[in-house]
Amino acid sequence: MNKILVVGMGKVGSLVGILLNKRFTVTGFDKFKPSRDLPFPVVLGDVTDEATLRLVLADFDGVVSCLPYNLNLPIAKTAWELGLHYFDLTEDVPTTTAIRTMAQTARSVMAPQCGLAPGLIGIVGADLAKRFTRLRDIELRVGALPRYPNGLLGYSFTWSPAGVINEYLNDCEVIANGVCKTVPALDGIEVINIEGQEFEAFSTSGGLGTMCETYAGRVDTLNYKTIRYPGHAKLMRFLLYELILKDKRVLLEQILTEAKPPVQADVVYVYAVVEGWKGPVLEREEFFRAYHPRDIDGQPWRAISWTTAGSVAAVVELVADGLLPQHGFIKQEEIPLGLFLETQNGAFFKN
Repeated sequence: MNKILVVGMGKVGSLVGILLNKRFTVTGFDKFKPSRDLPFPVVLGDVTDEATLRLVLADFDGVVSCLPYNLNLPIAKTAWELGLHYFDLTEDVPTTTAIRTMAQTARSVMAPQCGLAPGLIGIVGADLAKRFTRLRDIELRVGALPRYPNGLLGYSFTWSPAGVINEYLNDCEVIANGVCKTVPALDGIEVINIEGQEFEAFSTSGGLGTMCETYAGRVDTLNYKTIRYPGHAKLMRFLLYELILKDKRVLLEQILTEAKPPVQADVVYVYAVVEGWKGPVLEREEFFRAYHPRDIDGQPWRAISWTTAGSVAAVVELVADGLLPQHGFIKQEEIPLGLFLETQNGAFFKN
């Protein structure tokens, strides 16, 4: 894998291209001209034009989609038809299910869910789980938040509004009392204290990726929750269900984006807890990191941007190096954390 097309030149997509361009021959693809100068060429086109998409993709060995979840399937299908390696950041369960079906006959890798959650958090959780002879609980938490919250929502949309709303509306896969089931998003609110500051966490869709399948019959409890400042879930339930904006997603995206635009000072919390037995002894292992904005090549990047871009770029590196399977579906929890951290881009997560 040498020539890679990165689709979607927003902030995350642009950074994915910048990171991969240090090693691979990268080209960007977007409907609009990027807002910043990039060290690689960008082809203008519309992913909904299948003929154009196929013509462009034919010249590449792999493609990374950094578009909202609802635009990924045409790209994945074209990559599957052409035999290209495919990577994306989707949290959407139906999209991943469709890609898994393609992967059964794929000539190359189909690796969706390569972001933070699903993605990095599953890699971390699986690494902790390997330390036990018998498992009891796996609890995974991620929060991408403004460092200095403003207003009752305590949030800013540094990530795709469409993706956030999708996570808040779709049911969530969990294992509870040893049984795989689904629970409503925005439920299961719990209090988390991080370094003396109080947060809430609640169920959101897609964060576990394929982990319920992987750990079925092996754990009593497996769940993923999103971390927010206190009161966020209650207000989102009001918007979605009392004002019935769940049926007007485009309008809701517009309202929230205009009300809570991105901020530069953000923080990403990654927290995983695994309990189980090591031999006869019941023990608990934890992983916690707080990631902040950082400079890359002299340019400042938000925490959500570099953590997301770095995650998918590290997986691309592992496939290129032959350290992961070379065809079929890749589960994030099957990626060894040690190998991930030793990649050029995975090294960002060591500090």
